[in-house]
Amino acid sequence: MDYQAFIEQQIESIRRTVGSGTAINALSGGVDSSVVTVLGHRALGERLRTVFIDNALMREGEPDQVVASFRRMGIPVELVDARRDFLDALAGLTDPEEKRNAITSTFYQKVFGDLVRASGAKFLMHGTILTDIEETVAGVKRQHNILSQLGIDPQQHYGYQVIEPLASLRKDGVREVARALGMPPELSQRMPFPGPALATRIVGEVTEERLATVRAATRIVEEELAASGAFQYMAVLLADRATGIRDGRREFGQIIVVRSVESVDARSAAPTEVPWPTLHRICRRITDLPGVNRCLYDLTPKPPATIEYI
Repeated sequence: MDYQAFIEQQIESIRRTVGSGTAINALSGGVDSSVVTVLGHRALGERLRTVFIDNALMREGEPDQVVASFRRMGIPVELVDARRDFLDALAGLTDPEEKRNAITSTFYQKVFGDLVRASGAKFLMHGTILTDIEETVAGVKRQHNILSQLGIDPQQHYGYQVIEPLASLRKDGVREVARALGMPPELSQRMPFPGPALATRIVGEVTEERLATVRAATRIVEEELAASGAFQYMAVLLADRATGIRDGRREFGQIIVVRSVESVDARSAAPTEVPWPTLHRICRRITDLPGVNRCLYDLTPKPPATIEYI
């Protein structure tokens, strides 16, 4: 594919669709939404309003890091604090689909809906890629950013139209576009991270305490596997607990699963053969976290598993 031609076509398409109006864009920091942000900025300039919504589900320091990265590229990003909205919406939910629906509803109807109405924007920029559409339509996993493909009319439900410049590409193609746009490696090569963020890595209820645990475990895994070259790696907090020993006494502790996979486009994946010394070090660090006494390594490929847990 001629990616420069693709970029020019998408910029022209965005300008033609938006006309003299304005668009709003929710940046998550992942490569998909980052590429859409740059395309939208080049197409519309100041007529694109980009926001980063802090939903309380991000990795340690992530909101400020993402905003700073785009400011260095000359693209202003507004940081919106919506942590309480999302935590309240997720309270008491354990079913994966209910959790995803709560995040989708809170994002589109409440938090982002309010921003769109206040801005007067009639268009929303979306980082939807082809894999998102295929997995959602096939019933494998509901992606939070899929609307029209499921028969949801965003104009009717939320009051705006959705623009999806990357809907024909898979992850490897998006990375090629990012490089063609001249984006820094910290964005173009950024490891995939789901829109619902750490909520996809907590089996069971999402609470502030459980988020703190999986956030700390995530930092450890990402530090230890940063040089591995793996497609994606993560820590997952299970809903169950296990008997263990802490300071010579019985402990009924939490269980963290470490997952690392090799893939090109996320349609299929194989587990990374992480060296034993690295796994032992990860296990030791994770079981040093308060209340965690088990650390497991997931060897399941995709399929039969998905890459994420929720």
